[in-house]
Amino acid sequence: MNKTFKTTDGTTLSYTDEGSGNVLILLHGWSQSAAMFRHQIEHFSKNRRVIAMDFRGHGASPDAGQGYRIYRLAADVAELMDRENIKRADMLGWSMGTSVLWAYIDLFGTGRLNRLIFVDEPASVMRQPGMSDQEVINAGALFDGATMLSIAAEIIGSNGHAARGAFLDSMVTKNIPQDLKAWLLAENLRVAPKDVAALFVNHCTIDWSEIFARIDQPTLIIGGRVSHVDPRSQEWIHAQMKNSELVIFEEHEGGAHFPFLEAPDTFNKVLERFIQA
Repeated sequence: MNKTFKTTDGTTLSYTDEGSGNVLILLHGWSQSAAMFRHQIEHFSKNRRVIAMDFRGHGASPDAGQGYRIYRLAADVAELMDRENIKRADMLGWSMGTSVLWAYIDLFGTGRLNRLIFVDEPASVMRQPGMSDQEVINAGALFDGATMLSIAAEIIGSNGHAARGAFLDSMVTKNIPQDLKAWLLAENLRVAPKDVAALFVNHCTIDWSEIFARIDQPTLIIGGRVSHVDPRSQEWIHAQMKNSELVIFEEHEGGAHFPFLEAPDTFNKVLERFIQA
């Protein structure tokens, strides 16, 4: 069932709400949508309640004109939980959605969370000032501040379409079906360039390294062997958390940035084992 609600800052958000029982909330990545999780919604809603929201300006959520910040998106998640009277939930964050989950934990703690799933997100997308080379590897930092600003400028420039296409190309396996990649790009391009560029900069600049030691719920960390996110960064996050598991998908298992789409059956088996443990 597709639903909408209005946030406290007047923004309309769209979300999918399917099934009944224990709640699983799915948070998508930068410039993508809840539709990324179509295989998980279909599979898991048979035995539980699955909610997947479109962040403001993404997917079916209209352009908000404001609030394109990670912490505002985390507040949106909390408001959705209040709206649906969700007392506790398992929560999965993928890519930037993981940062939204980390921001939610930073703001609200883990009192309403059961099991957590972090899918292929570095501790810091951008190399922070003063980071050593080893700290860059641990954090999974992809580029420095100047490169980040250059990418943001490309997104809002005349070649923005091509820039976003190239960015997507770096996130998938070489054997991805072309029709699936075309659909991913179409979803990506639904977000207004100025908004997605602002969110990109905000997302990249935050270093989450200090939060992991405070996470006290069972956690599954998922990475990809051929992802643009260095799997060593996922190993490092796992090492910071006593109550965590780590799964690295190999290339033939869709082990880039979209394992839930490139190899949904394998992904769903791993997720199901964890949330039913």
